[in-house]
Amino acid sequence: MTQREVTDEQNTTWTCVQAYAGLDKEASEKATELAENDNGTVPVVCTPSGGAQSVRPGLPKNWFEKLSDNELLSEIAAAQEKRQD
Repeated sequence: MTQREVTDEQNTTWTCVQAYAGLDKEASEKATELAENDNGTVPVVCTPSGGAQSVRPGLPKNWFEKLSDNELLSEIAAAQEKRQD
């Protein structure tokens, strides 16, 4: 399973994985295609190292390669705010 880690300003390390990442490549690609939203985003789960709760931001399909660390942290922060609303 491929995962990506980023650390925010509070020194919380977030580990993010795309849903279905544990499947083999072909099954993962098919599941991702089926799960893709109308706006072109896919479900991602980001789990913190500290006491914060996991968040599930919808990210662009190519988030793993194309999203910068700062962009990923911004998406995590937005998902946290959305959850609190």
